[in-house]
Amino acid sequence: MGNSLYISTIEAGSGKALVALGIINLFLRKTTKVNFFKPVIQSAHPSPAPGKSSPGQDEDIALILQHFGLQQTDEESFGLRSHQINNLRGRHQIDQAIAGILDKFKVLEHRGDFVLCEGSDYLDEGTAFEFNLNQEIAKNLGCPILVLGNADHRSVDESIRLVQIAVDAYRKHHCQIAGIVLNKAAPEQVDRLKTALEACYGEADYVLAVIPYDRRLLSPRMRDIAQQLQAEVLYGHELLGHLATNVLVAAMQMQHALTWLREDSLIITPGDRGDMIVGVLQAHLSINYPNLAGMLLSTGLKPEPAIAKLFEGLPAPLPILSVKTDTYTTASQIQAVHSSLNPEDHEKIDLSLRAFEQHVDLARLEEQVSLVQQPELTPQLFTYQLMQQAKADPRHIVLPESTDLRILKAAAVLRSRKLATLTLLGKREDIERVIKRHSIQLDLEDLTIVNPSESPHLDDYAHTFYRLRKHKGATLDIAYDYMLDATYYGTMMVYRGDADGMVSGAAHTTQHTIRPALQLIKAKPGVALVSSVFLMYLGEHVRVYGDCAVNANPDAAQLADIAIASADTAQAFGIEPRVALLSYSSGDSAQGEDVEKVRQATHLARQRRPDLPIEGPIQYDAAVDPEVAAHKFPGTAGGGQATVLVFPDLNTGNNTYKAVQRETGAIAIGPILQGLKKPVNDLSRGCTVNDIVNTVVITAIQAQAAREAAVSPPPTAPGPADQ
Repeated sequence: MGNSLYISTIEAGSGKALVALGIINLFLRKTTKVNFFKPVIQSAHPSPAPGKSSPGQDEDIALILQHFGLQQTDEESFGLRSHQINNLRGRHQIDQAIAGILDKFKVLEHRGDFVLCEGSDYLDEGTAFEFNLNQEIAKNLGCPILVLGNADHRSVDESIRLVQIAVDAYRKHHCQIAGIVLNKAAPEQVDRLKTALEACYGEADYVLAVIPYDRRLLSPRMRDIAQQLQAEVLYGHELLGHLATNVLVAAMQMQHALTWLREDSLIITPGDRGDMIVGVLQAHLSINYPNLAGMLLSTGLKPEPAIAKLFEGLPAPLPILSVKTDTYTTASQIQAVHSSLNPEDHEKIDLSLRAFEQHVDLARLEEQVSLVQQPELTPQLFTYQLMQQAKADPRHIVLPESTDLRILKAAAVLRSRKLATLTLLGKREDIERVIKRHSIQLDLEDLTIVNPSESPHLDDYAHTFYRLRKHKGATLDIAYDYMLDATYYGTMMVYRGDADGMVSGAAHTTQHTIRPALQLIKAKPGVALVSSVFLMYLGEHVRVYGDCAVNANPDAAQLADIAIASADTAQAFGIEPRVALLSYSSGDSAQGEDVEKVRQATHLARQRRPDLPIEGPIQYDAAVDPEVAAHKFPGTAGGGQATVLVFPDLNTGNNTYKAVQRETGAIAIGPILQGLKKPVNDLSRGCTVNDIVNTVVITAIQAQAAREAAVSPPPTAPGPADQ
C-alpha cells in the first residue's frame, strides 16, 4: 500500500504524539484528505484519568483531530478498546478482532488519500502480546511501519539493541519497514546514535532519524499539577498554563534560595514560610531574576492575611497552589505528574512540529510512503511554501502595535522560526512589562525596539513628511505630530527604506493603517489603483478574493485593474491565476448597468493581459463548479476553475468574504494591499496570533518581490491612460 503508515513502538512513553503530529503535518501539505487511526485504545474509565478531559477519551486522537481539524469523529478514529481485545483473546477470537479493526480502517482509507495509524500504548499487562498484536494489525492493514524507539536514559548500545529486536520481529513477520526514529535521545548522544543507526541499516534504504530530548515537552503545566495533586488554587487561576520545567524545594534561607532559581521553576515550600513566599514573588517580578512557573505550598497551611492582601493587590500574581501533604511527600508526588500533549497546548505542539521537521528527512519519508500528490494547492502546503519562501530571504518588517499581546506572541513565533527581522514601535519598558506578565518567550535582543518620540530619525522623518504633504497644507508642527503616531512613523520607515514592510491594524481601523501608506508610499508607476485581496483557505484549496476592503464602487477600468493586480498577487504566492469577474448573471444572460460594467471590465482586462485566463461576467457558482459552468456558461475554457474571484463592488465583496469566513470556518488572510510601491498590510482587530504570523510572512514575500523589481524592473503592462 502507498497511502498509509503505521507508527509502532515496543514500550510506553516513546513519544508517539510528537511523531504523529509531525507526520500528519507533513502530509497535510499535499492533501487535505488525511485521516488518523488507532487500532486499539484504552478502555473507558468510570471517571476521568489524570490529565484527561473526559472518561474514555483517547489523548492522541483528541490531540490530532482537534489540532488539525480532521474531518472524522472519535468513534471513527479507533478500532477496538483494550477490554474488547482482551475478551476476544480470552475466547481465542483474535481473528475477529483483526477483522473489526480492518473494517473501520478501510472506511477511512477509502475516504481519504492518507491514513496514519498509531500503535497501542503498552499500558495494560501483556507487553509481548501487544507487540505481536501490532505486528498482525500492521500486516493486515498493509501499512509500512515506522519503528519508534525510546533512547531516554539508555546507552547507545542498549537503544540500538531494542530497535534491532523490533525490526527483526517485523521482518520475520513479512512487514514492510519504512523507517526508524529514535526519540528522547540525550543531546550528547545524538551523533553517536545516528552513526550506529547508519551502521546497522544504512543499506536498507530506511528513513533514519534521531530526535533529542526536550525537557519542555515532558514538563507539566501548573494546570496538570493542580489537577493531579488535587491542589487548591489560591491565586493565578488565569496563569495555570505556565510550564514547570524545573522543581526547587525551597527549605533554605531566602538569600540562598535566590541563587537556585531557574527559568520556569516550580517552587515548593511550606505554606507558613511567609519570607520565602514574598521573596519568590519579588524575584519573579524583578527583571534580574528569571520568570517562575509558580509556587506549591505544602502542609495545608495558607499565607497570613497580610501576605494574602499583597497577592490580591497585584495585577498578575504567580499561580500559587496549596496541598495538605508534607514537603517531602509533595516533592515526591510531583515526579509522578503525568504531562500529555493536549489540543490547547499550542507551545508544546509547536515544539513537537519543529523537532520533527528539524531532525527527520521529510522528503525521504514522503518518498517511502509514496503518496500521490494532489494537483490542487492545499492550504497546508500553501502556508508551508509561504514560510519557506519568507525564510529563504528574511525581510525587515515593522510592527507599530507593540503592546498588543497577540502582536508580541506572533513576534515570538516569527523570530523563533526566523521568518522575518522585526522592529517594534513603542516604549521598551511597556513592551517588557507585557512580555513578563504573560511569560512570552521573546528575546528583545533578537529584534529592534524604537520609541518614535526618542528616535534619532524623528527630525529627518518629520521634515520628509512636511516636504511630501506641504501641498496639502501640512506644517512642520503638524509633521512632528504625525511622526509621533506609531502607524505614520512605521510607514515612514518603509518609505525611507529603513524597513521593508509594515503590518498594523490589530488595534487600529483599516483606514488608520491604509491612509498613511496612500499618502506616503503611494502606488507603483503605471498602477492606477491601489486595491486589496484576501487569501481564503477554503477546506481543500486556496482562493483569492478581491477587492473586499478598499475600493467602494470601482468603474469598469478600475475593476480591470483589480482583476489584473489580483492575478499577479496570486501568481506571486504560487497560485495559478484563473480569473473570474463576478456578477449576478453569467455571460449574456442579463442586461443592465451593473452587469455591463463587469462585461466592460472583462474586455479591458483581456486586452491588457491576453496571457491570463479571464472570464466574466460570471456567477460565483459557475466560476468555481465545472458542472454548473457547463450549464450556465457553456463553451468557456475557464468556467468552473477560477482561483481569483473579483467582486463588482466593496459591498458585495466585503459581505461575501465575511459570510464565507463565518459560516464555513474558512481562514481569511488580509486585506493584502496590492499596487503600493512597498508593502503595507492591514489586520482585522479580531485577528489571531496565526493571522498576524501569516500576514507578516505575506508582507515579507511582497517585500522580496519589491526588492527584485527595484533591481531589475520588469516591463509594465499599459495602463488605462496608455490605451
